Amino acid sequence: MPFRKEPPHTHGTIAKSAVVLVNLGTPDAPTRKAVRRYLKEFLSDPRVVEIPRAIWNLILKLVILPFRSGKSAQKYAMIWTREGSPLKVYTARQANRLQALLAERGHEDVEVAMAMRYGSPPLPQVLDELKAKGVDRIVVLPAYPQYSGTTTASIWDAVYAHYAQVRNIPELRLVKHYHDHEGYIEALADSVLDYWETHGRGEKLVMSFHGVPKRTLMLGDPYFCECQRTGRLLAARLRLSPEQYLVTFQSRFGRAEWLQPYTAPTVQQLAREGVKRIDVMCPGFTSDCLETLEEINMEVRRDFEMNGGQEYHYIPCLNDNPVWITGLAEIAEQHLIGWPTMMSPSQREARRQDADAAREHAARLGA
Repeated sequence: MPFRKEPPHTHGTIAKSAVVLVNLGTPDAPTRKAVRRYLKEFLSDPRVVEIPRAIWNLILKLVILPFRSGKSAQKYAMIWTREGSPLKVYTARQANRLQALLAERGHEDVEVAMAMRYGSPPLPQVLDELKAKGVDRIVVLPAYPQYSGTTTASIWDAVYAHYAQVRNIPELRLVKHYHDHEGYIEALADSVLDYWETHGRGEKLVMSFHGVPKRTLMLGDPYFCECQRTGRLLAARLRLSPEQYLVTFQSRFGRAEWLQPYTAPTVQQLAREGVKRIDVMCPGFTSDCLETLEEINMEVRRDFEMNGGQEYHYIPCLNDNPVWITGLAEIAEQHLIGWPTMMSPSQREARRQDADAAREHAARLGA
């Protein structure tokens, strides 16, 4: 297999560092056509659906795409904003504010880029653009705090597949997870406490994480355990007793057993048991999206109210919360250690002189 053409390179060019913030993805528009295109890419990934390809491809082509695309498009239309998809809008804001904060903290030479695993901007395209800018050191930072083979590992697949076609591969650091990182937990706690200060506090705090099939846990995926640890750490930070919070799992799909307890039935049961107010948050999503704004804030809200619940409060995701941007910066800095991203004026001048000398030497050799 021939390697892809390398961008023009000048000897003595100073190598740059970058952080790529990667989220799952979103359709380009809340239309049937755009949603179908997005779902086809997403659901064709064997990391996402572990069913024999021949069988799944038939189901996807004949059942899922024809019938689910239109319904999903209607749901996306309910949460779409003037700026576009909430997930894409908030991920872009996170990337922009992370770049600004890193610069304030002395990392002026670090570029921060946003990419999507599915949809746009596609991760391979972003990696190519960084290479063209002279970036030769990259931290890949998933927007998923908890590791799962269905999400984080899929990003690694895309990174490896891309660089399998590249001759000059940059130095890579892949952030596996930060489910128990102090900056992440602190940002979650800050968002809850800030909400409670304005809206009061419910009888129960429900922490709803995205679900995955139970068999993934049995096969060694650490996702369930990492969600539980996030829940325990957040509860401890909020000083909640075990009776005051619940960890649940949403977005079940198909007939197979998924991680339990399921969010919707749990919320319904709480209402039937006489719980009048609950607060619901989605710690596993760092940006609000279809699964939080439509499924949790609309569908599950109806489930609670239809079963006798009186007050349902949804606590938004971290989004561009300044405390979360600080947490992101701390996570990024831990993985940038050892790379020359923070320099004094004298170090910057020495680096410039070294680059000039290298270019002069290359010119004498006719390179």
